[in-house]
Amino acid sequence: MNRRKFIGLTGMGIVAATLPVSIPAFGNATHRSNGRNGRLNLSYMPYELQLKHSFNLARSSRTTTPDVQVEIEYDGIIGYGEASMPPYLGESVESVCRFLQKVDLGQFTDPFRLEEILEYVDNVEDGNRAAKASIDIALHDLLGKIMGQPWYRIWGLSPEKSPCTSFTIGIDTEEMVRLKMQEAEPYKVIKVKMGLDNDKQLVEIIRSITDVPICVDANQGWNDPQRALEMAEWLSDKNCLFVEQPLPREMLKETGWLRERSPLPIIADEVFQRLPDIPRLAEYYDGINIKLMKSTGMHEAYKMTVLARSLNMKVMIGCMTETSCAVTAAAQLAPLADWADLDGNLLISNDRFDGIKIINGQVTVPTDRPGIGVKLL
Repeated sequence: MNRRKFIGLTGMGIVAATLPVSIPAFGNATHRSNGRNGRLNLSYMPYELQLKHSFNLARSSRTTTPDVQVEIEYDGIIGYGEASMPPYLGESVESVCRFLQKVDLGQFTDPFRLEEILEYVDNVEDGNRAAKASIDIALHDLLGKIMGQPWYRIWGLSPEKSPCTSFTIGIDTEEMVRLKMQEAEPYKVIKVKMGLDNDKQLVEIIRSITDVPICVDANQGWNDPQRALEMAEWLSDKNCLFVEQPLPREMLKETGWLRERSPLPIIADEVFQRLPDIPRLAEYYDGINIKLMKSTGMHEAYKMTVLARSLNMKVMIGCMTETSCAVTAAAQLAPLADWADLDGNLLISNDRFDGIKIINGQVTVPTDRPGIGVKLL
C-alpha cells in the first residue's frame, strides 16, 4: 500500500476514533492525531500480515499475524514504525489501536527529546510493548531522517560486523520441510522450531539436505529437564549453535540445572521481556533474544545489549513475523549481536517496505538511507 492510500484513509480513522474501539470499527481505517506544524503527529492503520506458509510452533499454528502500521510526521518528514502481535504477546489490533488513541504526541515540539517522549509513552499504560515499539521505531526513523544518518552510524556501529541471519523452519511435514529448505538454500544458518515428538526426525531431514549450522527454538515445548538435556547432548553432535527457550518460562530453577549440564548455550526468549529482566536471568541463561516487539523498541533494545554484555551474556537480535519496517529497524542493532534471526519479513507475502537484504547470508541494511533504512514499496 502506498502513502497516498495510507493518508487517504485518514478520514475513516477520525470517524472510527469516535466509536468504541473494536477491530470491525477500525477495519482498514487510519487514525491521525490532531497536530500542528512543528509538532509530532501520529497516524496508524491496522494491517494483517499474510504468511507464505503456515507457521507452526510447539503450542500454536497460524497463517496470518495481526499488525498495525504507524507513521510519525514532523514538519513534513515521515518516520515509519509498526506493531506486530503474535498470539503469545497478549496484544491485538484492538488493544494497540486503543493504546495509540491515548497517546498525545502533539504536546511535543522537539523530536530529539527521545528520553522524555518515550518515558511519557511508556507511562500511558502498563504492558502494550508492541504498541510502544511502533512509536519508538517511527520516532527513530524520523530522527535519523532529520539528521540524515542511519542508526547504525548514530550508534557508532560497523554494519559489516553484522552476523549471518538464520532462516526459520517451522514444525511441519517432511514434504513441507523439504520445500522450505529450498527457500533456505541461500542462508548459512537454519533455525529449527521444535517442541513435539518428531524433533529428531525434523533435524535428520534437514541434515539429509545440508550441513550448515542450525540453532534450535523449542518455544517452551520441552517440559522435562532431563529430556531437554538429552536433546541438547544429541544436538551438540548435529552442528547446533544453541538452544532457545527449551523449558517453560516459569521453570527457572530447572533451566539453571539444564544450563549447568548442557553442552550448548541456553538462550532466553519468552521468559525475557524488558530491561529489568536481564540481571535476574543471568543466573539461569547464557544469553537473551532481543526483539523490538518485546523490548518496546530500539531505544531499550540498545540498552539491553549493553547490559547483557556487562553480564557476560550472549546476545541474539530477533524479530516476530513483521514487515521490513521493524526487521530493518532491528537490523540496525545487528553489529552488536552474536547471532541474528531477522527473517520475519521473508515469511510474509505482503510486505509494504523495501529495507534489509540478506547478502551471502549476512544481515545487510541499506547504507544510503537515513533513519531505520526503509522506503515504501
